[in-house]
Amino acid sequence: MSWTCPSCSHKPKLIDEYLSFAPELAETIDSFDPKLFPQLAPLEAKSFWFRSRNRLIIWALQRYFPQATTFLEIGCGTGFVLSGIEKAFPQLTLYGSEVMTTGLGFANQRLCRSQLFQMDARKIPFEDEFHVIGAFDVLEHIQEDKTVLAEMYRATQKGGGIVLTVPQHPWLWSQADDDDCHKRRYRAQELETKVNRAGFTVVRMTSFVSLLLPLMLLSRLRQRRPNPKYNVMSELRISGVLNFLLENILNLECIMIKHGISFPFGGSLLLVAKKL
Repeated sequence: MSWTCPSCSHKPKLIDEYLSFAPELAETIDSFDPKLFPQLAPLEAKSFWFRSRNRLIIWALQRYFPQATTFLEIGCGTGFVLSGIEKAFPQLTLYGSEVMTTGLGFANQRLCRSQLFQMDARKIPFEDEFHVIGAFDVLEHIQEDKTVLAEMYRATQKGGGIVLTVPQHPWLWSQADDDDCHKRRYRAQELETKVNRAGFTVVRMTSFVSLLLPLMLLSRLRQRRPNPKYNVMSELRISGVLNFLLENILNLECIMIKHGISFPFGGSLLLVAKKL
């Protein structure tokens, strides 16, 4: 892959065969543990949480951006979300970025036609380029989230917009957040204010993982005391029966959201905003 900046003729270097726009961050950052990539990759496709979130993201794209032609996912990780979008939107030209090239290697194995590159979301090297930009459980890993939102606004075409998911409720903070390198869990008003100040207009916001919030709260309360043996992947390694039941509960929740219900409380937030 080759690319030249149309404004300054800069040609980014290649790292592990991927265009690298922030090579100084390609291997080590403090916002995510790269050792989690090989653990995540085989779990996502079976996990009730990742599968249900994908359905919600795909619905949001279909509902609010039916005419989209280009899509960029910031922090695409192992490519699980992009793989779902590839199947659901054959007409979309797709791009995925990740700050660590380790993640891009896993994403490349999963994806068929998405173009991948290494990038710092705080310095997006594009302007008015993409119809839609998505960031799915990414902003909470970045201290400068307002900078990222401003960069997303600059890189989005007029008439397009963004789709975000983030963890919600600071009172749900637990060892899972510490081990996941989270900087924050969001309040709904906080996220909406930051998105509006970046220039976007919010058109839909709802909590999700709402019907499972009591179970999630119990789990988080048990994690308030540090446990040196705790494994952040343990919540994804559950029995097939329990996984099936939880996924069906979240499928019901997704149907309710599609019919216009916006939940005020939940483990996560979905936000859709447009650049008018």
